[in-house]
Amino acid sequence: MWHLDFVWGLKGIERYIADHGYTFKDHDGGQYETRKDIGIRITGPLSSKNHHFIEIYKLVKEEADGEDTKLTVWGPVHAYTELAVFDRLAGPGQVYETNEDLKKGLIQAYKEFLDDYKATGGLIIQFDDCLWELFDESNPASFFAEGNASLSDLVDEFVAINNEVVDYAHELGLTVWTHNCRGNYESRSAAEGTYEAIAEKFLHDQHYDRYFLEWDSDVAGDVSALAALKDKNAEVVLGLLSSKTTGLDDEKRVLDILKKAETVLPKERLLLSHQCGFASCDSGNELTIEQQWAKIKQGQEIAQKFWGE
Repeated sequence: MWHLDFVWGLKGIERYIADHGYTFKDHDGGQYETRKDIGIRITGPLSSKNHHFIEIYKLVKEEADGEDTKLTVWGPVHAYTELAVFDRLAGPGQVYETNEDLKKGLIQAYKEFLDDYKATGGLIIQFDDCLWELFDESNPASFFAEGNASLSDLVDEFVAINNEVVDYAHELGLTVWTHNCRGNYESRSAAEGTYEAIAEKFLHDQHYDRYFLEWDSDVAGDVSALAALKDKNAEVVLGLLSSKTTGLDDEKRVLDILKKAETVLPKERLLLSHQCGFASCDSGNELTIEQQWAKIKQGQEIAQKFWGE
């Protein structure tokens, strides 16, 4: 699990087999349950000292032989939401007696990690976040769904959590990117929702240098949402290609959306990618290695046609 791998590496975290996995949307429209080893307990104060991700990054940096590399970890506010809101791991008799205490402890653990990452030569940190679309009322699983209405009021707090960590990373001299993930498990997604509904808070108000946005299907809405970034210098990577499907993507669709996007933001601030990785979890997506390379090659060819470089 791309996100839990990070939190499992924190001191004070214990992993266990839960009663159920995460729920994703299956190919036939039904529900698909992930593996169940996703349970988390807090057993002590959180700390990221001696985190195994730092050792992994050292190996990646060595293999890169001087090329710029990034490290991707779970977004702070998504981690906080899972621990505090969904799993309710703060309260009387627990390590953290209030959500505020847990929030402070988690933010401090992230700052410790950034210190160590910078010290080992890290330049770019990316926070992946599956939370944003939950603030779109049209999403069936949103915070506005029945029984979740109170959670919709947390948006400003959530933005503030991310920004505190992002600002600290900037103080260290790091470049900070983010990826808005809709779920990517064995070629299945977990969430819907448009970018128009969340653009002001989660694009404009956050302090990232680059946004990786999943736009491989029409559920993402219109690229006019990018107007929220007009007065910022942030770059946008449009995930118009799919890492979930076996066939090549619709080139005309990709080029048409890129052309529309450049009417909203300058062309030099736009980039192209697949919406997510080919293997966000160890089981990977339902593609062969050959199919993956074919899709990468197509993406390069489309980029050449659009940017001509």
